[in-house]
Amino acid sequence: MHNKSIKELSQALAGKEISSVELTEYFLQRAEKFNAATNSYITITRETALEQAKAADQLIADGKGGTLTGIPLAHKDIFCTKGIKTSCGSKMLDNFDAPYNATVINKFADAGAVMLGKANMDEFAMGSSNENSYYGVV
Repeated sequence: MHNKSIKELSQALAGKEISSVELTEYFLQRAEKFNAATNSYITITRETALEQAKAADQLIADGKGGTLTGIPLAHKDIFCTKGIKTSCGSKMLDNFDAPYNATVINKFADAGAVMLGKANMDEFAMGSSNENSYYGVV
């Protein structure tokens, strides 16, 4: 599944070949399995992701799904997500719990996308090599 495009995954979801819960669980397992080696995630949001996947499955069943409905993805840790740590890859914001969602987070949520977690990144997105994160090299 990890080699498929968003279009292919969306078609599989719409065709009931796989549920969003199954797809999300697949990607959560990969994230949890490989994160120690890749350091790709600062935060994995398992419970939130599975709740969103269940809601996406219902939208799809009701014929209200769009291209991103049920598609699991990770957000860079620079985007504020209400109730979920948003550190921007910095020690200074290590315990910052955003009081609101960034517009991009709301737009993905409105589209029915599933948030797997927050991706590691250079501190405050100031770089391109992913070597300057408080949480370590990606």
